[in-house]
Amino acid sequence: MSLNKMSQEVRGAVRSFSYFIASGTHYMLKGVDYLDLFGEEPSAIEEAFAIFCNVLELYENDRVANFTHAQKRATDYLRNYCDPSFTISPPLADWEVHLHAPTFVLMNGN
Repeated sequence: MSLNKMSQEVRGAVRSFSYFIASGTHYMLKGVDYLDLFGEEPSAIEEAFAIFCNVLELYENDRVANFTHAQKRATDYLRNYCDPSFTISPPLADWEVHLHAPTFVLMNGN
């Protein structure tokens, strides 16, 4: 069985999204007060990352095809979470918000 790592481009996409979300500087969330969710409602952040990863598409050569769209769907979720008057259009589909089971469980730091 051979193992493959995510491509550099996929790792870069996840890293970039993570940085701008965690730093509070994501341009798609300008004016949205969401940083407190990290400590108070981490499931909202978890859902945003699930949406980003579920929506992210790759070409056959593992190059990212829709980075901006994946970010938009995830940040629209956070915007709506913080401001329920914001309408996500089109509404998020079940497959976009699906939380996949972890492949492993970290217990006691292991």
